[in-house]
Amino acid sequence: MKVSVVIPHLNRADLLDKVLCSIHLQQLPVGTQCEVIVVDNASRDSSAEVARFHGANLIQLESNQGVSRALNRGISESSGDLVVILNNDVELTPDWTRIMLESVQKPNIWFATGKLYNASRTHLLDGAGDAVCRGGTAWRVGHGKQDGPEFNFARGTYFPAATATIFRREFFEQAGLFEESFFAYLEDVDLGIRAASLGLQGVYEPKAIAWHRGSETWGHWSNSTVTAITRNQLLLLAKHYSGSMLLRFCIPILTAQKLWLMMVLSHGKIAAWLHGMWSGLREIPRMRRKGSGSRTDRLQNVLIQSEREIAIYQESGGWDRYWKWYFRLAWPKVTRPE
Repeated sequence: MKVSVVIPHLNRADLLDKVLCSIHLQQLPVGTQCEVIVVDNASRDSSAEVARFHGANLIQLESNQGVSRALNRGISESSGDLVVILNNDVELTPDWTRIMLESVQKPNIWFATGKLYNASRTHLLDGAGDAVCRGGTAWRVGHGKQDGPEFNFARGTYFPAATATIFRREFFEQAGLFEESFFAYLEDVDLGIRAASLGLQGVYEPKAIAWHRGSETWGHWSNSTVTAITRNQLLLLAKHYSGSMLLRFCIPILTAQKLWLMMVLSHGKIAAWLHGMWSGLREIPRMRRKGSGSRTDRLQNVLIQSEREIAIYQESGGWDRYWKWYFRLAWPKVTRPE
C-alpha cells in the first residue's frame, strides 16, 4: 500500500518544517510506503530548502496559482492508492495516519477526516468535521468550542475538510478534483457538495488528532480572505443549487448572506465584501453553465441533515451569534434556539 501526502504551500518555511517533521513521526503499518509532495506557490523564503531537507518531492510553481490548483497538481502527480491532503499549518499526532488508514478502508467509505485542535489555544477545538446549511454557508463543527463527549463519536459526513483528510484515489476519479476557479477558501465545500450529490460518503474519526493554526497565510479577517469567501459563497450557490433549490431555500440563502454581511461590517471590511460580491456576480453565468449535474433531491436531503447537525452541536456547546440568528430567521426552521 502506498500513501501520497500532498501539501500546498506559500512562504512560511517554519510551518512547513513542523508539518514535515510530524509526517516523519507517523506510525505507519508494516508494508506501507509514503511519498510526500510539496507544491510550492512561488515562495520567497527558504521553503524549497526545507522541503528538500525533509526528502519531499518538490513541485515549484512559477507564480502563486492558488490552493486548488496546487492541490490538483499534487494529486495528479502522486502515485499512492490513498491521498492525504494537508494544510501547511497542521501538525499530526504520530498515530494519525494509521487511524485514518483503518477508517478509510472500511466498506463504502471514500474519505476520512479527524479531530482538529487549535494550535494557538490548545484547550479549544479547531474543528470536528465540516457541515453545510441550506443557505450554502459552512461551519467547521465545534470550532472555538471546548472539547467534549459529543465530539468523540464517529459519524458519517459528505464534507471533507482540506485541512487534513485522507481520500481513496477513486474518490477524485468519480467526484473530480478541486475547483480551480476557487483560488482559496471553500474549495473543499465545493468538493463536498459534489460528494453529497454522488453519494460518496466519508467518516469523521475523532481518534485521529491534529493541531491546526489556521489562516496563517492571509489572516482570519484580511481583505483577501473576505473577498474570497464572499465571492466563493455566491459561486457555490450558482454551481450547485438548481432553480428549484434556489426557490425552496431562498429564505435560508438570504439569511445566510445577510448575516455574513453583518459579520463583515463588524470587522470594517465592507470594501473587500463589495469586491467579492462584484467578482462573484460577474462569474455567476459562467458557473451556472459549468454546473455539476447535482442530483437535486439527494443534495437537498444532505443539506437538511447537515443543518440539523449544526443545530445539535450549537445547542450542546453554546450558540455562536451567526448560527443563533440564522436558526431564528431561516424558514422553514429545522430547529430554533431559545
